[in-house]
Amino acid sequence: MSPKPPLRILLCAPRGFCAGVVRAIDAVEQALKLHGAPVYVRHEIVHNKYVVDGLKKKGVIFVKELDQVEDTTRPVIFSAHGVAKSVPQDAASRHLHAIDATCPLVTKVHREAEIHHKRGRHIIMVGHAGHPEVVGTMGQLPHGAITLVETVADVAALQPPDPAALAFVTQTTLSVDDTAEIVAALQARFPAMVAPHKEDICYATTNRQEAVKAVAPRVDALLVVGSPNSSNSQRLREVGERAGARLARLVLRAEDIDWTEFGAISSLAITAGASAPEVLVEEIIDAFAARYAIEVETVSTADESVFFPLPRELRPSTAA
Repeated sequence: MSPKPPLRILLCAPRGFCAGVVRAIDAVEQALKLHGAPVYVRHEIVHNKYVVDGLKKKGVIFVKELDQVEDTTRPVIFSAHGVAKSVPQDAASRHLHAIDATCPLVTKVHREAEIHHKRGRHIIMVGHAGHPEVVGTMGQLPHGAITLVETVADVAALQPPDPAALAFVTQTTLSVDDTAEIVAALQARFPAMVAPHKEDICYATTNRQEAVKAVAPRVDALLVVGSPNSSNSQRLREVGERAGARLARLVLRAEDIDWTEFGAISSLAITAGASAPEVLVEEIIDAFAARYAIEVETVSTADESVFFPLPRELRPSTAA
């Protein structure tokens, strides 16, 4: 039997679950503990099939809209991505026991948008059309109060109602570099535009992208562990490609790796999107260990200690 070829693995830190994702998953687990199954969740609680499938096995029913909730006596949880104002209103009219697991950093963007609107500003949102977070943020205000831009070209085509009364917000899971480019274009066209007090792209998205930038030029390939519908995971793959990784792939788990692409590498970086559990990272490392003589080194670019408490009605003291 021929010896396994050597492979140096650089493990990005931070990676994987962020505080908002931990809070959302914990909210579902706590609701199951307090109320028993089933518990309903509107949309995927986080964008990760492994997490969603695991919760389904515990008795969670995922629905696209509230009219699909068959047992209206059961709790209904709103996902970490946030929802439009109409959703809690709809839940109240149906007498549902609704629990909001929106990430507090997304809620921050909602509040910013509301304040700008009250002050008479038209809001430009930088984000991806159709993403649940964007739908939720735009749904905080009356139709037409927010205009979405996805590219620098969109900025050039903007015709706001009053160029002197503008503000911008952004989706929390965007590419830091792409967003900076779009924001620069906005500020060049509309110098009076009001910016967020603190940037909207969340700490976890920024930190994970910085870690990828640090390792991508040093390796033959980059693997991002995450779901295809996860915005922050897709951005990590793009950031890795731009930062110099010759091969950058997004995979949900080990069985999705195309080994023909990874045959001749001697170095590999691994990271995980903010909704990808560490167990999938370990599974992928094990899969490489079965084929290579691996040596793993952790490359840390930031320390994270952010914690968000559970929604109030799920905290032990309140629930009791």
